[in-house]
Amino acid sequence: MMFKLIKLNYVRSCVHIPNNSYASPSGIISLGKSKKKLGKGGPVLEKSEIPVETDAKKLINFVCGSNILKEGQDVEIKPNSEYPDWLWNLNIGGPVPLQELDPNSKQYWLRVRKLAMRRNNLLNKLKRF
Repeated sequence: MMFKLIKLNYVRSCVHIPNNSYASPSGIISLGKSKKKLGKGGPVLEKSEIPVETDAKKLINFVCGSNILKEGQDVEIKPNSEYPDWLWNLNIGGPVPLQELDPNSKQYWLRVRKLAMRRNNLLNKLKRF
């Protein structure tokens, strides 16, 4: 089988192409139009709306949406005395500021490292080359 050498301008490399190939007269292989492909998951499904609970008594007494089974009911909310004490001391706000952390703790140095990496990445982004 004979091969001819065609130089592709946009790739700047040489490619071996068989004599019986479908090359254009200019010597550049046409890529052609491919069929439109579907997404990875196949055809796109329509979004379904989940009903929102509006019953006030049910919202106060149950954790709505906690039951994932077809039968049964949602988890009932217990009185505060039945939950552990540490639950009420959890930090639900933002992260603790760096000045409030102890410099001898591992959490402090992990935060310092994270801030330094973020600063270096921002500085590297500003460089041209």
